[in-house]
Amino acid sequence: MKWDFAFTAEILPKMLWATGNTLLAAGMGYAIAAVIGLLFALAQRTPLRILTYITREIVEFIRSTPLVLQIFFVYYVGPEYGLYLSPWVAGMIAIGLHYAAYLSEVYRGGIESVPKGQWEACTAINLTTMQTYRRIVLPQALPPAIAGMGNYLVAIFKDTPILSVIGVAELMQAANAVGGQNYRYLEPYTMVGVIFLVISLTSARAIRWFEATVRRKLGMQ
Repeated sequence: MKWDFAFTAEILPKMLWATGNTLLAAGMGYAIAAVIGLLFALAQRTPLRILTYITREIVEFIRSTPLVLQIFFVYYVGPEYGLYLSPWVAGMIAIGLHYAAYLSEVYRGGIESVPKGQWEACTAINLTTMQTYRRIVLPQALPPAIAGMGNYLVAIFKDTPILSVIGVAELMQAANAVGGQNYRYLEPYTMVGVIFLVISLTSARAIRWFEATVRRKLGMQ
């Protein structure tokens, strides 16, 4: 089968539209993961041992089970308990929770990199726990975590094709549909590969630039 440039031009708008959906899915999933991952990390450092234990077990459970199973569970099992979600919402929740478990470890590593003396100083001047995290700890913990957080952003983007199993109209599903309708798979699948490659490489470079910029502004070079 030879490459058909006319067919490529014909399907290009559909593929670009699907790329927008893929980027939206990755962005929303990452936003959920970033927030819940931070809550997971903080919960594992609380003095309440029962909360620490429960959170740690939840994180381990999520990290030990495949993403596709979690997507199926949220979308197909949820309605049995009254949780009716659209494919988009179910997919975002599943992918957000999945990567929140991984991001929590990135946050935890950053928080534990803050020198012990900083914590003791906060206690000495009577800062509350919330003030300690917000004013002292997190501003120092997040810059070292940027690289790890960026890696998971790229990972989420590359995992978005899994959402096609519940009908989310992302890039891979669009390629399958175009290929099935026209009995040509060379062009759409190649375009998917090129689009993923370009966006992944661009994202990786942007993350390295952002990390270097933050470190330079904070005098951490």
